[in-house]
Amino acid sequence: MNAAAYYFVSVMESEASTIARGLRLRDPDLLDRLIEQYQHRLLRYLIHLSGNRELAEDLFQETWIRVLERGHQYDGQREFSTWLYAVARNLVIDYFRKKNPVSLDGLMENEDNTPFEPPDPRPMAWEVVAQHEQAERINSALVNIPVEYREAVVLRFQEGMTLDEIAAVTSAPVGTVKSRLYRGLNLLMGHLGGMQA
Repeated sequence: MNAAAYYFVSVMESEASTIARGLRLRDPDLLDRLIEQYQHRLLRYLIHLSGNRELAEDLFQETWIRVLERGHQYDGQREFSTWLYAVARNLVIDYFRKKNPVSLDGLMENEDNTPFEPPDPRPMAWEVVAQHEQAERINSALVNIPVEYREAVVLRFQEGMTLDEIAAVTSAPVGTVKSRLYRGLNLLMGHLGGMQA
């Protein structure tokens, strides 16, 4: 391992250890910083996973309560975001089990629920319109693919997670993650191909 890679790994380990220690001590400043850092990504993930903004907001709050209550369980061995997404995913699974006793892998998205698309901050109006139309097409196509494939696509391409991180969040083998990602992209492209541009 070269010096730059070693430095990067040691900084990541140091940050994870600092977060783990702060969560064990229930440090309110750390929790505020983590919420600030992850709020948009986590809410977007929950919206895509649940298919409902109001439900996602409730689960978002519940996720941070769970982080506060069970922060001592985060050991700092992997990135905090991986642990955070696993906590959020488990809350979604618990919600749907209580509401409808089926597994998350078996759920299909209701066509009437389209995910929330946050506004684009770019100043050029035509760019905003073009990007919004493209995002609407992708989100409309995303809601038509099974949730386990949609989750893999969202975590990989919107959240930028590695295959190993996705495997940790979903508690699935890396091979299964690759399969879901491949299948999800094929289904997504099929739906996008069937939509008018």
